Amino acid sequence: MFLLDLLSNLPRLRISESLMKVFLWIMEQAGARDVPSFYHLQKIQKELRMQGGVSTTKFQSVQGNVFYINDPREIIAKDWSNPLICPHIHVYPEIPDGPVSEVWHGEKWCKDIDLDTLSPMYDAGDRHFYVNELTRLYDGSLVIPFRWIVYHNTVHAESWKVTVDDQVTQGMATVHDEGEPLMVPASEMTDNYFDLEHGHELPQTWSAHSHANGFPSAMPNHLREVAGGDPLYTSFTDYFGDDVSGNRSKSWNKHWNAYIVHRNLPRALLQQQYHTHFISTSPHATISEQFVAFKQTIELTHQEPVRVLDAATGEMARFRIFVSAAPSDNPMQSELSSHIGGGGNLFCRKCDVGGTTLEKESTEGYESLFHSGTLRSKEKILKSLETQVDQACTGVKQRISDIQTGTGIKDVYTQFWIEDLLARAKVMKEANRKRSTEDIRSELQRWVHDHQDEIYSSFLTLKGFDPTKDTPIEILHTILLGLVKYGWHLTHKSWDPTQKALYALRLQSTMTSGLSLPAIRASYIMQYANSLIGRQLKTVAQTSVFHVHDLIGPLEFQLWKAIGELSALMWFPEIHNMQLYLDDVDVAVGNVLDLFAEIDPLKIIQKLKLHLQLHAREDILRFGPLVGVCTEGFECYNAIFRFCSILSNHLAPSRDIAIQLADQEALKHRLTGGSWATSQNEWISAGYGVQDMLVKHPLLQRLVGWSPTTVKRASKAKPLKRGMKTRPIVQLSETKAPHTLNYRSFVATSEWTEGISFVTQSKDDCTVGSWVFAESPLNTELLVGRVNEIWISNTVSSQSIVILELFQVAASRHPTFGMPFLTCRHGEPSSMLLPTTSIKFDFNVQHDCLYAGCTASGSKPQVQERTESGKTEMFVEHRHITTTDRFIMNMHAFHNAHLIRLAVPRTLSAPQPLYADRTSKHAEISARLRTSQGEKRATQKENREAKKAAGHSIQKEAHVGEEANVSRKRKRQLDSVPEGDQDESEVGFD
Repeated sequence: MFLLDLLSNLPRLRISESLMKVFLWIMEQAGARDVPSFYHLQKIQKELRMQGGVSTTKFQSVQGNVFYINDPREIIAKDWSNPLICPHIHVYPEIPDGPVSEVWHGEKWCKDIDLDTLSPMYDAGDRHFYVNELTRLYDGSLVIPFRWIVYHNTVHAESWKVTVDDQVTQGMATVHDEGEPLMVPASEMTDNYFDLEHGHELPQTWSAHSHANGFPSAMPNHLREVAGGDPLYTSFTDYFGDDVSGNRSKSWNKHWNAYIVHRNLPRALLQQQYHTHFISTSPHATISEQFVAFKQTIELTHQEPVRVLDAATGEMARFRIFVSAAPSDNPMQSELSSHIGGGGNLFCRKCDVGGTTLEKESTEGYESLFHSGTLRSKEKILKSLETQVDQACTGVKQRISDIQTGTGIKDVYTQFWIEDLLARAKVMKEANRKRSTEDIRSELQRWVHDHQDEIYSSFLTLKGFDPTKDTPIEILHTILLGLVKYGWHLTHKSWDPTQKALYALRLQSTMTSGLSLPAIRASYIMQYANSLIGRQLKTVAQTSVFHVHDLIGPLEFQLWKAIGELSALMWFPEIHNMQLYLDDVDVAVGNVLDLFAEIDPLKIIQKLKLHLQLHAREDILRFGPLVGVCTEGFECYNAIFRFCSILSNHLAPSRDIAIQLADQEALKHRLTGGSWATSQNEWISAGYGVQDMLVKHPLLQRLVGWSPTTVKRASKAKPLKRGMKTRPIVQLSETKAPHTLNYRSFVATSEWTEGISFVTQSKDDCTVGSWVFAESPLNTELLVGRVNEIWISNTVSSQSIVILELFQVAASRHPTFGMPFLTCRHGEPSSMLLPTTSIKFDFNVQHDCLYAGCTASGSKPQVQERTESGKTEMFVEHRHITTTDRFIMNMHAFHNAHLIRLAVPRTLSAPQPLYADRTSKHAEISARLRTSQGEKRATQKENREAKKAAGHSIQKEAHVGEEANVSRKRKRQLDSVPEGDQDESEVGFD
């Protein structure tokens, strides 16, 4: 029964009901015993859903649309009660000792967030310490913690010092909440508020300053009662919304989908499909409508936290749910932020930059587009929407349009009610023409006051969430489908077939080691150049600069260098020096914008994605590296949704899809050993046989999107050839080792087996030909080179070595590509023996074909259907010069971009400003833009006037023709009248 349930709920291999019936029939025909009927299987699955599944609830929005939602409380509870996931849940902000890599290292958690939304307590085992409560330390001093934070890998409390004056004021306590707070280790706390109260040691009175700031009235913390004696924590989620087709064909079947991830988990886990959770879908209800149901559900946890078995401690705990961020594509983020969209005069959802077209073309207006404007906030947006709603009560639509145009604020959710109020005002006026506008306005305002919660978007009213700040730049849609796509279009649109063929040949010759890319299909990329998706644009962004230097103009080539540099910076998984990194991002963003403006000044005005780069600094400070809030995982999950959509009966798609994906959540929970509560409130989990299925079968891991956190093997031996029973064993002296600089440090007669791969300190898989940085066995110098051979010891377990061909980083940048390049050490070949444990990381290099004069001179058989077709195709032959060969370090590569920049001197890696005086350059470009646009408008005006004049001429000719026809008709009639009757006929015509 378990296997049948597993088969029907695999996310990546959906089985239809018809096919499941066929499987059951085959089992019966094969003689299997106790084969259940399809009806019985569904009955068992329903029972499993009731016991440990995820509830699916029906909602109807205030706009009348019906949809179903999977309970996010139960989804997050499964993470807490899962022994494989719960130990990774991070409940407090953290000040990292090392690099910034997670969202809890960012300023939102550590500085900006509403303190009431953070985890409010620290569990010391025998007592709980809460924020906003008086606490005594071991040294007898008193503090009031206001934020729990991890510092130096231990929990601390940011606290205000409290002093008690027993002599002057007879025990009056004062809270010193000005200046820098104290950082108090939680281990130094001895007595909480109730301990002090029980010992009658609370201050008798509090100072006026302390009362004014509400400290005494906040004790004890009201969340103690809510927690019911259990530890209480906060779980944050990222909420993703998008419009997706429910069909796999090109026929569009629009659904609005909502997914979440548990933001308290590390980024490495959230990149797995397992941790993306479906919430709701509807072909009718928009994301704003669906979020109302989500908000109502999670707000229940603020008063009734979810009680769950904490799998890390084995004790009961409770949690509340809040929203951390809303990563989506740019149109959806504009909608969530109540923004008018990229087509508005004020086209940025994060700031108020912009204006009319003429204003943006002016010197000051154009310059403003290269800077962040005054930042928006949800408070300002709500105030503007309230004004719009108030104006709607008057029944005058134009006033609302003027406000929306002037502020860039237009909320899709509120707009429904604005239009409803306008219609009602019109009906009320038509029903009684004598009724005054003010009277109608007063009545509608009373209705608005009674329905405040229904009128405004839930994204604007959710505690701890500001859509103007918590919709971070999304690198998939803004970098790859923005900057890279724009640059790619500028590049290939003017190529002739010969240039396209040459680019494809060069792209196919790219050295891919250290790029972390799928196999490059250059002909496909060139054939479908106008329809590339993120995967192909990643290839283009990281490699194109090496292949287009003589195919495009100098400005376009500079643009590719700038785009590649910025893209690599944006894909940093961790940031070691935040200030230096932000400075580099600012310079790189400035270069990209300046070059787009220089090539096409209109791009800065028309393309929102260019301006959004200016807000990267704010989002990086708030959330850490932007790869942590990218949407690639959500976009991949759309495939899971479609599998469920195409197998629904389409009569109740929201319900059918929600139930199916809820069943998948329950299956994943059972497979990974998660617990759930029975009707008797006992916590149970699946048997070991079920849990072992996931551990023993990698195929099942892939089908459910789970990647175990196992340690990679240090090295992998070369596989045996057919017919061989043992691997060849050679002595070290029989390898290339005798030619290395440190050969004498090893035993020449030691025995080794040839290897094919090993794992670096950064967990990279390296093979022969990989380029790596390594620690020198002789000194603290970093070595750089190419792996020539890998050997695994035949006598010492887990010992392996590499023969590294040594290179050196040149003292200057490459004259054409502006990147560091590698040459032979001291102008002659040399190599060194190194243990694989000293290899730090791998990286990508490209052969310096420009220096070596490599051309597409090679010819090879063309392979079709895995066979040689008889045709031939050209390829680039790399010319290798023994002592002077050069290789360029690919600074546009995303893989290990952060580590490369730590390994090479900053003078070789830091972005260089393109223009010393950017303001003057922008003024020059804007003047050129005004001239070109003025000429264009004049031409358009002339064309309109010419067309208008031509229209008048045609009308005049038609009128003259009509009069001529009348004259001819009259003449024919006169000719047909007898001569004596002509006078009467003429009278008749009059």
